Amino acid sequence: MFIKRKLLADLKAHLSQKEITLIVGPRQAGKTTLMLALKKYLEEKGEKTVFFNLDIETDGEYFTSQAKLIQKIQLELGPYSGFVFIDEIQRKENAGLFLKGIYDMNLPYKFIVSGSGSLELKEKIQESLVGRKRIFPLFPLSFEEFVNFKTEYRYEKKFPLFFALEKEKTANLLEEYLNFGGYPRVVLAPTAPEKKAVLQDIYQSYLEKDISYLLKIKKTESFGKLVRLLASQVAMLVNFSELSSTLGLSAETIKNYLWYLEKTFILQKITPYFKNLRKEITKSPIYYFCDLGLRNYSLGSFSDGFLFQNFVFNLLKEKYPGEKIHFWRTKDKAEVDFILETPQGPLPLETKYTHLKEAKLTRGLQSFLKKYQPKQAFIVNLSLKKTIFWSKTKVHFIPFWETPIHTWEV
Repeated sequence: MFIKRKLLADLKAHLSQKEITLIVGPRQAGKTTLMLALKKYLEEKGEKTVFFNLDIETDGEYFTSQAKLIQKIQLELGPYSGFVFIDEIQRKENAGLFLKGIYDMNLPYKFIVSGSGSLELKEKIQESLVGRKRIFPLFPLSFEEFVNFKTEYRYEKKFPLFFALEKEKTANLLEEYLNFGGYPRVVLAPTAPEKKAVLQDIYQSYLEKDISYLLKIKKTESFGKLVRLLASQVAMLVNFSELSSTLGLSAETIKNYLWYLEKTFILQKITPYFKNLRKEITKSPIYYFCDLGLRNYSLGSFSDGFLFQNFVFNLLKEKYPGEKIHFWRTKDKAEVDFILETPQGPLPLETKYTHLKEAKLTRGLQSFLKKYQPKQAFIVNLSLKKTIFWSKTKVHFIPFWETPIHTWEV
C-alpha cells in the first residue's frame, strides 16, 4: 500500500508555478517516492516528463555542463514544454549556480528537484536561487501519517474519536512509533528485527554517504560517538566542554558537527526562554531528534522516558513550523519543557508520559506561571482531559492526540 504524504497535495499545487520546486529532507524520508508519484500524476494527465537521479553514475554524465543537460532534456521532452525531475542534487558541485544558470535561460520546462543534504541545499543553493525556488521540507512520517497508514486510512479526520474509543490500539500505535519512528521503510517492515535492520541501514548510509561526503572524511567514528552521546542526553542541557572532554574533540569541532547534524535533518536545537539574564541559564541548548527510531538505534536502546518529550516536540514543530519553541530552566532547577512564543505572549507546555489521575501542576510550571502570568498553559499526557485555573492562568490537561493546540484559544 502506498503511504500517503500530506506534502503531496502542496507539491501538486506548485507544479503550475515557474519557480523550481525544491524538496529537501533526510536520506530515505521518501523524497524519491514522492517525485515518482508526481511523475505518474503528470503522465496520467498527458504531460511529458524526464527523471534524473544523481546517485546513478550514467545520469550524472548529463550534468557535466548546462549545455549537455539541456540537450538531453530537449531530446526527451522536445522544445516546447515538460517537467524535469532531478533527484539527489546535492551530488552536483555548485548545484545552486548550475540550476540558477539553467533557470535564467527561461526554458519552457518546470524543474522539480530533491536532495538529502540540506547543508548544500539550504546554504549554497538557497543563496543562488533567491526568488527562483520554493523549498518543501520532507521529514519521516508524522504520527498522523503513521496512524493513517497503520489503520488503512479508515479514520482520516476522525482521530479524536478513534483515540478516545480505541485505547489499546492507540497505546500500541504510540509505542511502535516511539520505538521505531517514521522512516517509510521502517514503517513498512513487518517485524521488530526487520525494523531494526532497516534503521541500521539508514544510519550507516547516513554516516557513510552524507557525512563522509559533506565532511570530506572517511572515518566517521568520532561523529558517530557524538550522535550516540546526544541520543543519551535527549531533553538535557548540552555542555560543549563536557562533550569535548568525553570525546577528545575540540569544542569547535563539536559545534561544527552539531551544525552538520542540524543541517542534515538528524537533530533540532532549541534554546532557553529568558527575561532575567542573571537567573536563567542562557548558553546551553537542548537537542531533539527528528526521528525517534534513528535516535533509539544510535543509542542501542528502544525504551526511554524522554522519548515522549521528543515526540511532543516533533508534534509542535510539525503543527507550528514558523513558531519559536524554547525551554525554560533556572539555576534553582525550576523548569518547563516547552515555551511557545505567540502573539499573545509565552505559552508554556509540559509533557507527562503517564495516565494522569489528577490535575496537578509541577513546581517548575507553577514557578513559570507565577513569574510570567500567561493566559494559558498546557500539560500533555496520555489520557487526562481537564481544564483548571491556577491563579489567572487557564491550565489545560490534554491527551497527546490533542497536542495540535491551534483548536484552543492561544
